[in-house]
Amino acid sequence: MNIIVLVKQVPDTSEVKINRETNTLIRDGVPSIINPYDRYAIEEAIRLREKHGGKVTAVTMGPPQAVEALKEAVSLGVDDVVLLSDRAFAGADTWATSYALSQGIRKIGDFDLVIAGKQAIDGDTAQVGPETADMLGIPFVAYIRKIEQVEGNKMVAERLMDEGYDVVETSLPALITVVKEINEPRVPSLKGKMKAKNLKVAAWSAADIGADQNKIGLRGSPTQVVRIFPPTPRGQREILSGSVEEQVASLAKKLKEQSLI
Repeated sequence: MNIIVLVKQVPDTSEVKINRETNTLIRDGVPSIINPYDRYAIEEAIRLREKHGGKVTAVTMGPPQAVEALKEAVSLGVDDVVLLSDRAFAGADTWATSYALSQGIRKIGDFDLVIAGKQAIDGDTAQVGPETADMLGIPFVAYIRKIEQVEGNKMVAERLMDEGYDVVETSLPALITVVKEINEPRVPSLKGKMKAKNLKVAAWSAADIGADQNKIGLRGSPTQVVRIFPPTPRGQREILSGSVEEQVASLAKKLKEQSLI
């Protein structure tokens, strides 16, 4: 079973800074990590390989330093990696990113399943998964919490819903996004760390994947960020103390004083 995992390198959320002139995140000198939800995707792909055989390939699009995320994926047990890196990809929105990823997946070739985390913690759009599936022309299922069965060209899985879950069946190849309830990610092994340390990752450019220049980067992005900013603290803060009853009484009194109730 050949599986492709979509991985994104994101800034450590406790270190996010914004360039107010370009409305972009400042990534230089900022610690980066694998998007936490993608760790569950990596783990599930490895478990499927251990059960059904085959190969797991991690794919990411980003600047040269994104190779560190791919090396970490290898330390966790991924077999092969692909880095899509080209200045022409810069400024891509989710649509242009999905196009580039779909072209990279086409270049990889034979695959049975594509797995991604439900969303990235820096953008929180949850759009790249379904958009990539649409561009590949394959089925898409979101919020998978358990893969019950993979047999032949079909898969049965549980999809997390607001109140419980659905049991869904899809044909393969397909693309799914997973939630954290699906598994418990493993830690890197010594063997994996050694393999990652010696790993040489070649970047695929836009030309390498046969990308249309009008569909990548800023030129291929139908949406653009006009303004981005952190919430501005407002008003005074006060911590209430005492028992729950005392805190409730104190809160009610303060709300009345402010004519809010």
